[in-house]
Amino acid sequence: MGKRTNRIPSALKHGIYSAMGLLPTEDPAEFEKFKQEIFDEYVPVGPSERNTVENMACKMWRRQNLFTYCLAKRARDRHSSIYSELWPPAPWEMPLLQGEETRSADELKALRKRADEQARIELGSAVALVEIGEVATIEYMEKELAMMERLDAAITRDQKSLLYVRGIKSMSSSGAVAPSQPRLSKAA
Repeated sequence: MGKRTNRIPSALKHGIYSAMGLLPTEDPAEFEKFKQEIFDEYVPVGPSERNTVENMACKMWRRQNLFTYCLAKRARDRHSSIYSELWPPAPWEMPLLQGEETRSADELKALRKRADEQARIELGSAVALVEIGEVATIEYMEKELAMMERLDAAITRDQKSLLYVRGIKSMSSSGAVAPSQPRLSKAA
């Protein structure tokens, strides 16, 4: 697999593929249509509401398309199988008496190319799920959800604080101070 294992696709660097967004085999047009339906249903007003509805839509999309992670696992397993059949094992895994690779660099390059071609033929577009690495795993999605839940909780605390402060301000500025009670005289 060579360089591909350590390389992060540029789409990941820019956040296009994430546990809450799209994975390579998912259709961006379908996602946008789905998101628009959710926005039409909730009709958010303002950036806070839009952000909340966006988060909901992404989570709903992920739940609806959870099978993508199963596809990614099957693709990774088959990809590993293809490589183990066609790609030579690492030198430390080979029981050679001399401890050296007996094939030339050209032979190894040809084996790598053959394994890549077979993987692309058998896996089709699912090979992209293999190439993006850990992003297409349930474990990664769970970490992403946990992080989002922590952020959502922090945002909710801030929203509650803001509402509290606004409530206090509105009470003091609207003259909602309790009317003064008539004083009782000492004679009474």
